[in-house]
Amino acid sequence: MARPSVAVERREQILDATLTTIAEHGIRGATLDRIADTAGMSRGHVRHFVGNRDRLLLDTAVAVFADESGEPGSILPPDVADIDGALDYLFGVPFLSPDRENAVVLGLVELSRTTPEIADVLTTSYTATRTQLAQLVAQEHPDAPADACLTVAYGVLTCALGSVFLGDFDADPGRMVHSRAAAEALLASL
Repeated sequence: MARPSVAVERREQILDATLTTIAEHGIRGATLDRIADTAGMSRGHVRHFVGNRDRLLLDTAVAVFADESGEPGSILPPDVADIDGALDYLFGVPFLSPDRENAVVLGLVELSRTTPEIADVLTTSYTATRTQLAQLVAQEHPDAPADACLTVAYGVLTCALGSVFLGDFDADPGRMVHSRAAAEALLASL
């Protein structure tokens, strides 16, 4: 088996360092110097392997929201086959925990307000998620109108994302339970 090229290895190392730096210092604190320090290389090497900071942050956003094809896609895992599986994921501890990945996503959300390319990545991903959820809702409720399925999907996603964002400062142990109950009430409305 061929060994990955040094460029591929360095790029992965830099992307991982970028994730760590954003999680620790926020999006504004994710400077090329800090990323280079975290990666254990010079700023010049970082620029050589990934380009400027804007390019690196865009590549990081694509990597965070990539599906199995490598393009931004649904945030649901590929093995989610029904709405119950989607709810288990969206209202489960790994998704709702204030961890490195969620800190990075929050940083990218902040950056999307001023960077259209990042906004496009997030919009593509969350639109794919909403569409997938609408399909899973329709699968569960085949007699429901398509627009109602989409509205419920939007509400489910909003409940999940709202709970994630609250998790950074709201330690209420019932937050996940209440958020999921709100999503289930939307589904029951069909």
